[in-house]
Amino acid sequence: MYGLPQAGRIANDRLTVFLATYGYAPVPVTPGLWRHNTRDITFTLVVDDFGVKYTNRKDAEDLMLVLNKLYKVSEDWTGTRYCGLTLVWDYTKRTCDVSMPGYIARALQRFMHPDPTRPQHSPHNWQQPQYGVKTQLTPEPDTSLPLDAADTTRVQEILGTLLYYARAVDSTMLAAIGTIATQQAHATRDTMKAITQLLNYCATHPSAVVRFVSSDMILHVESDASYLTAPHARSRAAGYHFLSDRPTNPHGTPTQRDPPPRNNGAINILCIIMREVVTSAAEAELAALFYNAKEACPICVTLGEIGHPQPPTPIQTDNSTATGIVNDTVKQKRSKAIDMRYYWIRDRVCQGQFHIYWRKGLLNRADYFTKHHPTSHHQNIRSAYLYSPHDPSKNYFDSLYDSEKSLATGQTHS
Repeated sequence: MYGLPQAGRIANDRLTVFLATYGYAPVPVTPGLWRHNTRDITFTLVVDDFGVKYTNRKDAEDLMLVLNKLYKVSEDWTGTRYCGLTLVWDYTKRTCDVSMPGYIARALQRFMHPDPTRPQHSPHNWQQPQYGVKTQLTPEPDTSLPLDAADTTRVQEILGTLLYYARAVDSTMLAAIGTIATQQAHATRDTMKAITQLLNYCATHPSAVVRFVSSDMILHVESDASYLTAPHARSRAAGYHFLSDRPTNPHGTPTQRDPPPRNNGAINILCIIMREVVTSAAEAELAALFYNAKEACPICVTLGEIGHPQPPTPIQTDNSTATGIVNDTVKQKRSKAIDMRYYWIRDRVCQGQFHIYWRKGLLNRADYFTKHHPTSHHQNIRSAYLYSPHDPSKNYFDSLYDSEKSLATGQTHS
């Protein structure tokens, strides 16, 4: 019954009872994920969209016959559309490209935003550091005129529209959206300038594509933080969560450890401004590990429920002090605030749920989401996060990882 608040719950309970007679049931933890008790078939259910994964076509055909007994069902065996996403499968190269064609064009048309007079390759302004000075001063407070109610609503609508696209496809906008979101309740003329720059960036790069490649389905996380880079003495935490190969020697020394995991499209990007005020860069990095580990927990559970049990999740950080704290290899004295807030991650490391290791910051994909970078950096690194069929060259991180892999194996690299 459309409009009835309980309609979704009633429909779900009805479906659960109906499919149980045919061997289908929701998994214990992950909402919307179902599987058969004997067949190798699982599906996700979002409102009225079924996304089915099968290895035997007859199993999928049987599911369609069952659903047709209760509903009028339309079928798409190519699997090209799901939840507003366009999926392009290549079973030869074993890749899947995810995109949302036309989404940005429709958004720009909705908000009547004109094409920029020149390309905009940065989603936000760059706060250039003052090199050579002893103290980096905080930016001046925003004293521009406040927006009226209509313009404030417009800012909020734009942020909501772009946030879904950024989380689903174009993660390069997340830092800019997060910064503007902190101002939307009391938006000013400067806020509107930031929104205009973000829309110009969207108009310049309207068609983002994320490519996922076949892997061992092992979750890897790269964690990073930036200290005191947000207003009101706040710091940023970021994380790059992706699926890659299974580590074989994760606990070896830096020279014996596995080579870096193969790059893959991100299944989750953490990009937040931390609410608490941290007192050091090490505490900020430890907080980032804490938040990334919390994000990784439900992902690991879901992966296990679809048939990919996880080893201790490898989490990379570029701060040796934070690594020492969580691995209990440094002696602490003045860390009561850190103990109270973030020792959950240390406890989980002791339980064997996570493996925290250090690797230099140049090889950390999460760094991009922790601060505002210059335009040149955005142009150089965009291909590391988004796939471009017109630029098949090796991306920024691939080159750095090849160098490290060669050094780890004793080979020379030019």
